[in-house]
Amino acid sequence: MSTKDIVKLREMTGAGMMDCKKALEEADGDISKAVDVLRKKGVLKATKKGERTTGEGLVHAYIHTNGKVGALVQMLCETDFVARNEEFKKLTHDIAMQVTAMYPSYLAPEDVPANVVKKEKEIYLEKLGDKPADVKEKIIEGKLAKFYSEVCLLKQPFFKDEDVTIEELIQQKIIKIGENIKVKKFERFSF
Repeated sequence: MSTKDIVKLREMTGAGMMDCKKALEEADGDISKAVDVLRKKGVLKATKKGERTTGEGLVHAYIHTNGKVGALVQMLCETDFVARNEEFKKLTHDIAMQVTAMYPSYLAPEDVPANVVKKEKEIYLEKLGDKPADVKEKIIEGKLAKFYSEVCLLKQPFFKDEDVTIEELIQQKIIKIGENIKVKKFERFSF
């Protein structure tokens, strides 16, 4: 393991030098495995930071080039310093573009009204017929996860990298920036 590998891993993940070194040691020098190690550890850090108060942030507007569709997004962070940070501004812009492109109706699954979830479950149950109850439950669980990934912003695949959800993208930025970050609300406008 060389310093060059540590620097490369740091550039890829935004993690600290010592964290990168430890992750590379744990992954026996394999950079892709080290990224996974950092992600697993980072999620824990992001979860801890998720409890901290977010009293600053910014509102960002994105209008598509045709002028027919756009979005307003309110993003929160802990300090005005981060609110002015280019990384935070870029994240906010990307999320506004996501809202414009992907039509989310809700922020998270817990924001979906119970009657909407109930109706979705009823539709799925009708289609399942005489399958055993435990099988039906697993199928419905999977279909609801798919439904949430279509209608909930945080569960949607990021339009620039479909292997990452918006929720995961925000966690990556929490790790990189070092502050709690949240989407407070959003609104999409179109003709």
